[in-house]
Amino acid sequence: MSSLRESGVVGDSAIHRLDPRAKLVGLLAVTVIAVSSAAWPVHAACAVALLLVAAAARIGPRVIVRRARLILLPVLLVALFARTAFPPVAAKATIGTVSAVLLGATTSFPDVLHALERLKVPRLLVLIAAFMYRYLFTIVDEVQRMRAALTARGYAPRHALQVQAIGRVATALFLRTYERAERVHLAMLARGFDERMPRLHAPAFRRADALFLTALAPLLAVRVVA
Repeated sequence: MSSLRESGVVGDSAIHRLDPRAKLVGLLAVTVIAVSSAAWPVHAACAVALLLVAAAARIGPRVIVRRARLILLPVLLVALFARTAFPPVAAKATIGTVSAVLLGATTSFPDVLHALERLKVPRLLVLIAAFMYRYLFTIVDEVQRMRAALTARGYAPRHALQVQAIGRVATALFLRTYERAERVHLAMLARGFDERMPRLHAPAFRRADALFLTALAPLLAVRVVA
């Protein structure tokens, strides 16, 4: 329980304790099956599978709705323009979003990266995702400090000619980000970084993980029949 909290994932259940590879492969398979089919029986089966996973993980609908709405609402608004295709698009978007929410609610991001690495995803892509996640918050803080500095200097643009400062701020932000990236890269090389994601305890694929994937296997049969 303590290790889950330290990794940023709150909760302790059989789903939380699964190998990240099993959760990643299983939930990704649910999404692919739903997206590759327009048949309602397939969508219904995928929805039931996600409900069972959420129940086993003790994740309530309030948590799912709160996390999914940020992504799902824009997608549904775009889908409204295609009225004839709205129901299947809405079903596919909902299933894919809920799958991602369940993965994020039961697996920390470092564990997801480690699972991708163990699944032989190109190392460069894993490293890019890791550094984006790590330094995105740093860049956001830098932007907020720049915005506060502009406000303190009375910057309040009223027409298009006064937005030149935004361009200068964007340039300064790019240069600062580039310089920080160089310093971080040199510091990591000095500490023996070998382009691998370090981990103290590597998870092992156990019987529970195999059972989890086996329980999702009938979805493939439904997809083939439909």
